[in-house]
Amino acid sequence: MIRVNLLPQKRGARTAAPTQSPRWLLAVLGVLVFEIILLFGFHKAKLDTLQEQKDKNAQLIGKIDQIKTLVANHEEIKKTLIILRAREDAIAKLQSARSGPTAVLLELAQILTRDKGPTVDPERYAQQKKDNPLSVYNPGWDTRRLWITSYVEADRVVKIDGLARDGSDVSELAQRFRLSTYFYDVTLLPGKKESEKDKVEMVSFSLQLKVRY
Repeated sequence: MIRVNLLPQKRGARTAAPTQSPRWLLAVLGVLVFEIILLFGFHKAKLDTLQEQKDKNAQLIGKIDQIKTLVANHEEIKKTLIILRAREDAIAKLQSARSGPTAVLLELAQILTRDKGPTVDPERYAQQKKDNPLSVYNPGWDTRRLWITSYVEADRVVKIDGLARDGSDVSELAQRFRLSTYFYDVTLLPGKKESEKDKVEMVSFSLQLKVRY
């Protein structure tokens, strides 16, 4: 025989529902939060890299603009440089002409001044005086015994004409030129006829030499 229980059952007898959230849900939420933080950090790093690249691009653009400006003014700059170089050359030539020839003429005046003499290298002159006492100049020479009548220079080659009381005065002048640091390659040219000045017999002479400056 089959029995059927038709009596109502108590509800409390059913299985109680869970009162806490599953742990796997918390784990998923933690992973999502961690990913969000990573994404935020990655995004921030990319923004910094992008800004750095923008700064570099801005610097490059600035340099390119400067180069374009220089290139645009290239012809004008070349013309300006040509003018400046021409001015520098002109100034250098003026300074050379002012210092070189002036110094040579001052040396000539010193050679022809009594109690003075040529500008010489002291060591070289001392050695030369030791080797050959006759190769020095005479400090007591009376320079009034000789006159310069012509001084012509071309391409640093000088030709000097003058009058002297006798040949010894011409030799003294030539020796002073040889010893001077301003002159070299001194050559005594063939003498001219003797002439008279104020009834005093004179010897005409010519010298050719080169100058340093």
